[in-house]
Amino acid sequence: MVVVGAGIAGVACATELARAGIPVEIRERARVAGGRMASRRFDGRPADTGAAYFTVSDPDFAEVAEGWRAAGLAREWTDTFVAYGADGRRAAPGPMRWAATRGLRTLVEHLARDLPVTVDRLVLGVAPGPVVDGRPCEAVALAMPGPQAALLLDPALAAATRATQVQRWSPSLAGVLRFPARRWATFRGAFVNDHPLLNLVCDDGDRRGDDAPVLVAHTTPEFAAGHLAQPSGAGPAIEEAVRDLLGLPEAAEHVHVHRWTYAKPTEGPGGTYHLDADGVGLAGDAFGAPRVQSAWLSGRDLGRALVTRLGAG
Repeated sequence: MVVVGAGIAGVACATELARAGIPVEIRERARVAGGRMASRRFDGRPADTGAAYFTVSDPDFAEVAEGWRAAGLAREWTDTFVAYGADGRRAAPGPMRWAATRGLRTLVEHLARDLPVTVDRLVLGVAPGPVVDGRPCEAVALAMPGPQAALLLDPALAAATRATQVQRWSPSLAGVLRFPARRWATFRGAFVNDHPLLNLVCDDGDRRGDDAPVLVAHTTPEFAAGHLAQPSGAGPAIEEAVRDLLGLPEAAEHVHVHRWTYAKPTEGPGGTYHLDADGVGLAGDAFGAPRVQSAWLSGRDLGRALVTRLGAG
């Protein structure tokens, strides 16, 4: 049994399979696990470049979050952001948002600690059978955005292909900005409404708990779409927009821009996962709200369905 993708959906799926005693391997094309719960180190310090936080409402996922908390990896961060808009700045209360002290990627790595994960392993194709890169498998789970999964699937896998084609995604750029000092008013995170460039800005020093002078800005889909070919070229515009929003007098010492072509699902196929008669499954947050919790639930549910399928066989 092969799971393609070592984000939280893929790891949750593989966890269910391993728990049932089904041999499973996870293949990840990137150099590390995590998927869109991505973190990157700058001068030894992590910054989240993918998901900004996660929220908890499902009781089963709450147990997972408590496990992360007990391991010293995650903490409740804040239930109040601010919102910038035409009427200025105002408080924006909401659900409790959780953060990870060493980056959200460490949470996925913690869940995958006892699983066989092979990173830097590109899967080229999935044919009927299913057959993964020429090797027959009992089943395969594709835990990734639908457009990426569609590129791997043989056209003969029509049912699974349709499940990917109905997905719609919007892009984003994440800009990590390190400043000489903290010159902004306390805000934790900020929703930016009706802005041509900015969508969300987070105080990464507050999120990490180390008060580092680091901000992470997420752009609008419209702005990102024009810079997907050369995301680094968007750095100066992102920095200027953040400094203007927060009234910062000093330029950033370092700016890094990460591209997310498939950042957020805007339309999905319904249900919590897809599994066809050929044993090809799809999972991810497109099967639900665009949340970390949704991705975990999708992977878990697909894993349980595969356990039933393979056990019955």
